[in-house]
Amino acid sequence: MLVRPALLPAWPPSPKDLFGREGPLVLEIGFGDGRFTAWLARAHPHWLVLGAEVSGASVLRAYRRMRKEGLENVRLYHGEGPFALRNLILPGSLHRVIVNFPDPWPKKRHQDRRLLQEGFFRRLSTRLEEGGALLLTTDHEDYFRFALEEAERTGLYRIEVRPPPEAHLQTKYALKWKEAGRSFFHAVFTKVAEDPNPWPPLRRYPMAHALLKGELPETLDLAKTPVPIPGGIAVFLEVARGEKGFYVVTHLEEEDLTQDLLLEVRRSAHGVYAGVGRFGSPLITEGVKRAVRALVERLKGLGLEVVQDHT
Repeated sequence: MLVRPALLPAWPPSPKDLFGREGPLVLEIGFGDGRFTAWLARAHPHWLVLGAEVSGASVLRAYRRMRKEGLENVRLYHGEGPFALRNLILPGSLHRVIVNFPDPWPKKRHQDRRLLQEGFFRRLSTRLEEGGALLLTTDHEDYFRFALEEAERTGLYRIEVRPPPEAHLQTKYALKWKEAGRSFFHAVFTKVAEDPNPWPPLRRYPMAHALLKGELPETLDLAKTPVPIPGGIAVFLEVARGEKGFYVVTHLEEEDLTQDLLLEVRRSAHGVYAGVGRFGSPLITEGVKRAVRALVERLKGLGLEVVQDHT
């Protein structure tokens, strides 16, 4: 029921890889506690429902709900919706996408974090089948108008503003906002064309490390240090000292990809190793290399000298 990308036979996987059978594939982004997801799976037993959610606690609650109800046509992914769209869905295979009450990021300086932007709609067009559609329901009128404008700018969708279906108003947040007397907004974005220039594949690298000459420092002050990277940011969250050196917990956000990884600074047979640890098997992307490069620069500032650089 939980999607484990490392165990999938193909990348991106086919619906049969994920569900064991064929059928219309539906993606719900931000499923919360899963009550709408469960309704969707019961109402359309021939549909294959893939949910993406960033909250681990919500994924656990939804997982328990699906198990309790015995729903076999649901798969849950703990992670970002755009990552699932890019890496878990084959081109032209999506029947529907459902977005109920997405985070509106109301402050102007945060609007670039909104899900339903022009770039997302363009990329979505490559994953939707002919005539496939995205259904949006929200209580936030500004975000609703924003999404309409962003989709219209692409020229790839027929946009219809409709009353929200009653089933979409049974989510946790909808029930809360309904009780508060809020208004709801609903639109259907139906694919009529496809972006001819979908995003390029993530460039992956075989390694990201350096070997340095010198002594391990007594301390390594990196906690909460941000590292700008193309299309995102890396943050050194925490540094821990171990028997062989330092371990640096690092959070990385790149376009359509979020990772938490462990960087290491330790003594090796060939000098001081600074690079990615094996824990978690992270994807070695340009952002990961930039984070390692920043770590190496910090060590150089402490007097170590690079003798091999693979960053």
